[in-house]
Amino acid sequence: MTPPPAAAARLDSISVPVPEKKHVGRRAPARVDHPFKGIALILLSTVFLGLSDTAAKYLSTSLPSIEITWIRFLTFALIFTPVMLRSSPYYAMRTERPGLHVMRGAVLLGSSLFFITGLGFLPIAEASATGFVAPLFVTALSIVFLGEKVGMRRWFATALGLVGVLIILRPGTSAFHPAAFFPVVSAACWAGTLILTRMMSGREAVVTTMAYSSLTGLAILTAIVPFVWVTPSWTAIALGIFIGVASTAGQWIVVLAYRYGDASVLAPFSYSQLLWVSILGFFIFGEVPSIWTIVGAAFIVASGLYIAHRERVRRAQLLVLEERSPNA
Repeated sequence: MTPPPAAAARLDSISVPVPEKKHVGRRAPARVDHPFKGIALILLSTVFLGLSDTAAKYLSTSLPSIEITWIRFLTFALIFTPVMLRSSPYYAMRTERPGLHVMRGAVLLGSSLFFITGLGFLPIAEASATGFVAPLFVTALSIVFLGEKVGMRRWFATALGLVGVLIILRPGTSAFHPAAFFPVVSAACWAGTLILTRMMSGREAVVTTMAYSSLTGLAILTAIVPFVWVTPSWTAIALGIFIGVASTAGQWIVVLAYRYGDASVLAPFSYSQLLWVSILGFFIFGEVPSIWTIVGAAFIVASGLYIAHRERVRRAQLLVLEERSPNA
């Protein structure tokens, strides 16, 4: 599943009090205000993520989605093998929260698996647009897991995004395909991934989180892939490795981008991924996005942008309250 950067950034901006504990591992580098660099990185990330999704759709015609996802996570894990070695100066396996890391890896796996499964049945632009509803799920889940209070404006934005999903899926019509629910479930899993990431934010290094996620997903998939195994060609293996490298690079670049700019500045550029996959879908698969997909995507994008805007307003209000507090 391609990560919606706006949702990730929204979580990074949430202020959640946590008890002081001794930190284990390296902290993330401090944020530097350099919005143009952040925008450039976001645009670059959408290219990598769009290429990864396109390759996964192409490969879905010859391999089961479980096997494609297994190759992706195998590549993911191999990339992070150097930091898993105890002799490495960047050793990433030391953690106080192994349970949360395993849970995050499992839901991240669910996000990838459901999205790739959906790509086997749906036009890539439709699947990608539907997958961008993750910020809406984050809004709901943050109430339960992060103790957030969500105002009527954000609920209205969430409802607007859901209307966009219904426009794309068109349940009850002849155009509806049951596989359309796969990207929705994928988005829900990705939202869970973001919530768990926020619960560990500031306490675990990014490299630790990604290393554990790669191992968790690989372990689960290795147990089930023999039941669906299809011997891949060398071309399929090469494409699978490309998917793993491109998706890992794209996610890492997203993390870097949000060190240089706010969500409200960078979020609009994350949706350029819809443009790339639409172009690639047309030239590679001959897919032309329907008017319903375009209109529904517009609703989802508008919803995501407004949620990012409201988060910026909320963050500014919290900063003012902290400055006024005598205990600050």
